Amino acid sequence: MKSIFYFMTIAIAAVLFSCQPAGEEKTKDQEIIGKPDIELTSNLMTPEALWSFGRVSDPQVSPDGQKVLYGVTYYSIEQNKGNRELYTINLDGSDNRKITETAQGEYNAIWRPDGEKIAFMTYEGGSMQMWEMNPDGSERVKISDVPGGITGFKYAPDQTKVLYTKEVIIENKFEYLYEGLPKATGRLMDDLMYRHWDEWVDTYSHVFYADYDGSSLSNHIDIMEGEPYQSPLKPFGGMEQINWSPDGKTIAYTCKKLYGKEATLSTNSDIYLYDLESGKTTNMTEGMMGFDVAPSWSPDGKYIAWESMEREGYESDQNRMFLLNTESGEKTYASKGFDQNVGSISWNEDSKDIYFTSDWHGAFQIYRYNLESGIIEQITDGLHDYRSVSVADGQLVATKQTMAMPTELFAVKPENGEGAQITFTNQWLLDQLQMGKVEERWIKTHDNKDMQVFVIYPPNFDPEQKYPTLLYCKGGPQGPLSQSFHFRWNYQIMAANGYIIVAPARRGVSGFGQAWQEQISGDYHGKSMQDYLTAIDYMAKEPFVDEDRLGAIGASAGGYAVFYLAGNHDGRFKAFIAHDGIFNEEAQYLETEELWFENWDKGGPFWEEDNEVAQEAYAHSPHKFVQNWDTPILVIHGQKDYRVVFTQGMTAFNAAVLRDVPAEFLYFPDENHWVLKPQNGILWQRTFFDWLDKWLKE
Repeated sequence: MKSIFYFMTIAIAAVLFSCQPAGEEKTKDQEIIGKPDIELTSNLMTPEALWSFGRVSDPQVSPDGQKVLYGVTYYSIEQNKGNRELYTINLDGSDNRKITETAQGEYNAIWRPDGEKIAFMTYEGGSMQMWEMNPDGSERVKISDVPGGITGFKYAPDQTKVLYTKEVIIENKFEYLYEGLPKATGRLMDDLMYRHWDEWVDTYSHVFYADYDGSSLSNHIDIMEGEPYQSPLKPFGGMEQINWSPDGKTIAYTCKKLYGKEATLSTNSDIYLYDLESGKTTNMTEGMMGFDVAPSWSPDGKYIAWESMEREGYESDQNRMFLLNTESGEKTYASKGFDQNVGSISWNEDSKDIYFTSDWHGAFQIYRYNLESGIIEQITDGLHDYRSVSVADGQLVATKQTMAMPTELFAVKPENGEGAQITFTNQWLLDQLQMGKVEERWIKTHDNKDMQVFVIYPPNFDPEQKYPTLLYCKGGPQGPLSQSFHFRWNYQIMAANGYIIVAPARRGVSGFGQAWQEQISGDYHGKSMQDYLTAIDYMAKEPFVDEDRLGAIGASAGGYAVFYLAGNHDGRFKAFIAHDGIFNEEAQYLETEELWFENWDKGGPFWEEDNEVAQEAYAHSPHKFVQNWDTPILVIHGQKDYRVVFTQGMTAFNAAVLRDVPAEFLYFPDENHWVLKPQNGILWQRTFFDWLDKWLKE
């Protein structure tokens, strides 16, 4: 599903479990986590080396445009947790300073509008609160004291107010049944969307605002009081979905005002404008039926730009850019004719241009939209992922990564796209590691279409040798196959273990036009599977590929692909690995929490006998071909995965064992659709390569 992998980079909450409340005595597992002191035994990537990289995130340009505030998360394998610290740096890369060093971490760090303070969230007394400090990290002062804590915040431009988000407990309508039963653990429900992603839905996230006097907050107002809805949208929405108007009189927020069964069937979110003076809320995108998110005001207040999908129920519809003229009320489809997705919208200071990022042909680039001409211009080029962009004093500050480099900050010249790296957080580790070559190829599909394929070679690759080779089956199923540096499905660690990786941008992948992406909906088993087989057959002809030692690996929709190929591969593969994959589509339809996805990508429920698309899709569910399974398979799943429930993995493993197919099942009781804890991540990697080595090398 697109939302699983496409928005992974904004899931900063993944490290919050590691935070330690301030003011408590530290034990061994509460010590400060910084850059690890790792001694490499070779120049090849290992799981321990992979977990030693610092993860750069959330750059914030200072009000004067001269400095950048950003965070770096390091993980401790021993303590099995991570911690995020804050840094500042000049635009030219000079004066790079670490300004925090605590055991509890700092999050949602931003500049105060006057630039004299930096605000952030950290744990205090068991809850997350807002704090301020000087730009050098001195004089930390707690600003908020909100019961239960907050989850995000933003200053009003005039600095007289602060908006924030917090969880509001949902009233239990069946509380009368629990009277006198304080130890009862049963949950009673009478509607859908009772759990989402990896948590039971016991709270709503609401938007509040309060007066700010420079030292504390007062007069708190819940602008969504009494509403059973979420803002920002869970599980991946952040503070980019809520913004102040330049005059500080209006709050724009993203919300899907649907509940229960309706919420699980629809993607229709809207952008609402809340007027502080009148208390009135207006639906800015009424009648626009897809996802509408991330409102962003122009500096002069004349326009609001936002990201918009057209079709209700289609979470991978084209992400378009729309504009609202706040004076006339006119809406403009700004990216019309631009057959790509739009993300990370950032206004230029003069309100005449908008910068954004978009993926095309396996890479994310920076683009510029001019309001007067309506023209979109590509700014950068090359095999890399620019995943965010901000304007800074005539330059751009962007986060960039490649398959061989984790995220770092770059200063980009808007006139020519020239990028200069300004942070070198992980250079110390990259200098010790040898990376494999990444090669882009274009091949013809079975129906004579051009398909991009990335091939990643082992370090010290010798074309005279033959190598075991892995077909990488991408998740999603929509979304980009680009230059991301993943901390689990990492191409370089696979290559370092002596494997060639073949990663085809099969039907369903974004960055090749909407028509290419949409060909997978209702047809997981058709063109995309042929694309996979075409890619591996093409590479198997290379003299350095051992066609007798081929494996197929993948997660989520990639796990579906592995399960399907296991019953339909005609002896090509000698080993499979499926993580959080869909095995039984009929069960999946009734197990998952976001039914809009199943309705769109499978065509509807399996009981609609006259629905030809749905009947064709369910007829090709991987479990229908388990009688053909004869190849060793490793299945991995997390119990807290509510998107693809762990019983999907369990039943696939059980089927393999019952058929006397060599199989293993790696089960994580405390992980969701991902694997987020360091020791679990390392166990994942060790199990992954132990399995592949057993069947493709021995």
